[in-house]
Amino acid sequence: MGEYTVKKIDDMEAVFAGAFKRARAELGVESFGLQVLDLPPNLERFPEHDHASDGQEEVYVVLRGTCDIDVEGERVTLDPDTVVRVASGTKRKIYTGDEPARILAIGGVPGGVYEAPELSKLGEPDPLAQGS
Repeated sequence: MGEYTVKKIDDMEAVFAGAFKRARAELGVESFGLQVLDLPPNLERFPEHDHASDGQEEVYVVLRGTCDIDVEGERVTLDPDTVVRVASGTKRKIYTGDEPARILAIGGVPGGVYEAPELSKLGEPDPLAQGS
């Protein structure tokens, strides 16, 4: 029988008050990043970021709801029928509207080896819980 892993998203280990599901680690994926983001309504605090330092490009797929992604000043609306790829050195920030959104984020380093950040590893502390 072939090797595979099945996991319900809601059963995955999460950090940031449940908003960041450690999908990559839960499924045993080693070659690329894979996280599920459960974002609350009217979110404006999602960090603007890029991946210039690690060379990782990202693809965002909305699984439920809608959201906007600001890509260096250009705002694009994402829904379950729309997918966006953002290059490593390009700044991006996600916003939600009146409804929550569930987003699958996939990342990898073109032509390179993916190295999972500590935050995405099972059992690592939740940054929101540190210092409390």
